[in-house]
Amino acid sequence: MTNLSTHLLHLLSSPAIHTLSTSQSPSPNPTQLHALGLASFAGELLQVFDDVRLGIDGDARGDGLKAVREGLVSVVNRVVNPLVAGIRNELILLIDQLENPPAKSTTKSKSHPSILALHAIIPLYSRLLSRYTTTPTSQTTLASFFITLVWRGLLALSQRPFQSPSPPPSPSPTPTSWSLKRYSSPPSDNHPSTTPPPPPNKFVIKNSSPSRPMSPLCLQAPSTAASDARSLYDLLSLLPRPAADVETTRLAREAVDEAFDGLRAFLTFLEAIQSTSALSADPEKLNHEEVASEFVTLTADLPTLIALPPLLRAYGLNTPTVAAMLALSEAEYRKACLAGFGRAEECADAVGLRVLDILQSNSTTICGDIMIVIKWLEMELGTTIDD
Repeated sequence: MTNLSTHLLHLLSSPAIHTLSTSQSPSPNPTQLHALGLASFAGELLQVFDDVRLGIDGDARGDGLKAVREGLVSVVNRVVNPLVAGIRNELILLIDQLENPPAKSTTKSKSHPSILALHAIIPLYSRLLSRYTTTPTSQTTLASFFITLVWRGLLALSQRPFQSPSPPPSPSPTPTSWSLKRYSSPPSDNHPSTTPPPPPNKFVIKNSSPSRPMSPLCLQAPSTAASDARSLYDLLSLLPRPAADVETTRLAREAVDEAFDGLRAFLTFLEAIQSTSALSADPEKLNHEEVASEFVTLTADLPTLIALPPLLRAYGLNTPTVAAMLALSEAEYRKACLAGFGRAEECADAVGLRVLDILQSNSTTICGDIMIVIKWLEMELGTTIDD
């Protein structure tokens, strides 16, 4: 362990260890290869430790090898974590840009510029990740990497402003006053939540008369939002995941699969919002409760705070953002409630209740089918509160 740590310290202190591979230089440099060799050696030793159960907590034999096990884990993480972090940071820069609609000069393109850039580098990074995370010990880092990318993709696309492909509808009454004063502090009351039953394989909003004209009260979701979500889903599918057939990595794989299921549900959700059947229904005959119930089924695998913004923009014309309803800046709201899957789940009930109260209080002054959002929130929160 002493010799291994000494060699590793020399390699990690070199600037070359942080060099990110490119399409022109797709392979790790010699310093990175040397460090990866030491990490693989440590990982193989750890596999032997697992096979014969050495250094395990509570071992009656008292073999005294726990410190050695921890040292080997440290060797793997000190090499793999910075290399994976470099790839993660590069990908996050592109994924975060999905929040911004493409510029007018690129609107004719079927894909967002960030999607095009991801197409170029994902295959390279997929190969590198497979090389970096060869041992079971590094699979936890791989799982964290994957879940972070999925979350940032969900967050970016859920916050993207809607762009109407046609001229905006005629001016409509805008609420002159929103009841925000009593919501000046960030949400603090969190309630445990339960997971709704899994959604069906296909989601269809019923529309008895597809030839009806589009409602002027609803904004059409941008065609690129759903298509970019599907492209992101396909691209992330190319990245390696923790092994499902190894006991020590099974939990990591399950966490990754759960996050990926959320991304799949999200792209279907966006497609449903922008579908003709969802937006062409006659407002006077639209069954708000039925549509909301369909959305509850569709968003069963989605965090409530991810699904809420697209619904507000599609069915609540001139509705303030969720952050504005809470009297918070966007940065404050994201830091407090949208730091990750876990934090979003913790804040879902508190934020949802406040938004629901505001929408109910102002439902008569909001232009659009806001009752769809109100009914959806009532069903979402009613399930968790009743349980």
